[in-house]
Amino acid sequence: MKKLRTIFLGTPDFSVPTLESICKNDSIEVLATISNPDRKQNRGQKFQSPPVVTFAKDNNIKFFQTDKINNDEEILTFLKNSEVDLIIVLAFSQFISQEILDIPKIGCFNIHTSILPKYRGAAPVQYALLNGDKSTGVSIQKMVKKMDAGDICFFKSIDIEQEDNALTLFQKLKLEAAECIISLIEIIIDNKLKLTAQNEDNVSFAPLIKKEDAKIQPAKHNIETIRNMIRGYFVWPKAYLDLNNKVLKVHEVEKSNHKLSPGEFQIHMGQMLLGIKDGTIRLKIIQLAGKKSMTDIDFLNGFNQEIIIT
Repeated sequence: MKKLRTIFLGTPDFSVPTLESICKNDSIEVLATISNPDRKQNRGQKFQSPPVVTFAKDNNIKFFQTDKINNDEEILTFLKNSEVDLIIVLAFSQFISQEILDIPKIGCFNIHTSILPKYRGAAPVQYALLNGDKSTGVSIQKMVKKMDAGDICFFKSIDIEQEDNALTLFQKLKLEAAECIISLIEIIIDNKLKLTAQNEDNVSFAPLIKKEDAKIQPAKHNIETIRNMIRGYFVWPKAYLDLNNKVLKVHEVEKSNHKLSPGEFQIHMGQMLLGIKDGTIRLKIIQLAGKKSMTDIDFLNGFNQEIIIT
């Protein structure tokens, strides 16, 4: 049986299990991976390759790196001369031109971590948590030039547990994506590929997260919203308040029976209490910028300044 000649586009650790999965598939020949350039990382500011590139190097897979795939003549020439059957995309973070979309014989397929058309965009995992959703999943769509708007050819739903945060949900979806792409490959091999148009009436968006999105606003946010912010922003940027003009990350809150007005702050019995839209919360687990996370009680034991929270 002729193997499907495949190009993989992806960059972060999230993409690696899917790349590994297709590399192990007997029906696939991975011709190359395409990823973003090396970047400076961590405090040492040393250049490091993206995880997908590291995997390619370790497994003798041809790779390209670019931040402008649509204008990279070396890549375009390679794609046009390689008799490509499939392009598979996961967390690549670059728009792909129609010129490239038209190259593979079967098509370009994007793996997206929501059940489309819900949460098109860069941050579907975070928005599912921010909105308190009970389920999410993986969709695979045949790509068109419009973002995340292609016809659906496979999807699988998973439950979101109450204890899930962005880190745990990313991990679940990372593994689901690797399984889902194999299901799609089987569908293609069996000539059973069916495309279902997305219902544009049900479209919602999950735009790129900004740091200021994660700031808790006591007059605006209730306890459920704050808990969802803690879950949704767990990886980055973390839900936070300002304490004495420094960032105070909030990792856990609990409801208090004290009655404080929104934005009012009080220390009671060694606990840090804050009035919010629907009552009062205890800032139970917190982390001041540059410090370790700790309980409010431990924090207050080592803090001898007046506290102003905004």
